[in-house]
Amino acid sequence: MHLLVTGANGFIGRCVCSAVSAREGFSLTALSRRWDSHCIDYPSVHHITADIETFISLPLRRGQPPDAVIHLAACAHKTIQPTCDELAVFRYANRDVTLLLARWAASNGVRRFVYVSSIAVNGNTTVPGQLINESSPAAPRNAYAISKLEAEEGLRDIGAKMGLEICIVRPPLVYGPMAPGNFCKLVKLLQAGIPLPFASLQNRRSFIYVENLADALIRCATQPEAANELFVICDSTVSTPELLRMMAAAMGLTLRLFPLPLPILRFPFTLARRTEILDKLTCNLEIDASHARHVLRWRPHLSMKEALLKTFVSK
Repeated sequence: MHLLVTGANGFIGRCVCSAVSAREGFSLTALSRRWDSHCIDYPSVHHITADIETFISLPLRRGQPPDAVIHLAACAHKTIQPTCDELAVFRYANRDVTLLLARWAASNGVRRFVYVSSIAVNGNTTVPGQLINESSPAAPRNAYAISKLEAEEGLRDIGAKMGLEICIVRPPLVYGPMAPGNFCKLVKLLQAGIPLPFASLQNRRSFIYVENLADALIRCATQPEAANELFVICDSTVSTPELLRMMAAAMGLTLRLFPLPLPILRFPFTLARRTEILDKLTCNLEIDASHARHVLRWRPHLSMKEALLKTFVSK
């Protein structure tokens, strides 16, 4: 089987490419906008350095299209300049370019298109006891999530009209070695060694380890049952204090937590208009991944404790 992975040099892309390269019977085209030391460089990997708009104008390698595309390339918040029209930038990178690639795939005989979306399509929080599943309504709260939802809608339309199998995956926060974003911020917070006011939190948030996600994405690309399916996926759900304790233990650090009433904790974040940061630490975001486990016959290879140990041993 021949797979095309876009965003191959990103955090998730590197792991997916490594996992594909380790399996017999697979060939891989790894597409990324730049080449550096993190790129997967195996004999079975054909690496193309180009943006997607350039790539789809190139002749097919040996005239053979991939059997499936795993589309990871996307625009994240850190790439947006303050002076930009945020929604317009996200729409172009996460919706318009995705649909260009999907039309190219359908026109060139690609069988399946796996799109890595985001659980943010379903919103930023859940109420206690209520889990997000594939039937949960869309509730995007920011420009990034809106662009991801619009890409999903466009892909389904292309799939129906052009005969391309579409598989959509919505993961929560993905963690692992060299993870960017909020996980990296938590690592730096723990390394600072300051006491943290989260001891009394009893929230529940879902996460997924990058290697567990990579395995699920390869299954989405290869298993017949995944055609035209939507999966919300996670491998663990823990409270913020539980997560911090496991991270600190894996890092060999001493963690000092103390209780602070949430209204007092929220006050400075409200003044700074950064309550969304606090929400990610204190609110619930629970996912029911039973559909993915059943349809894909997927089970996480590593528990969160095992994954965090591997994360910090690898750093």
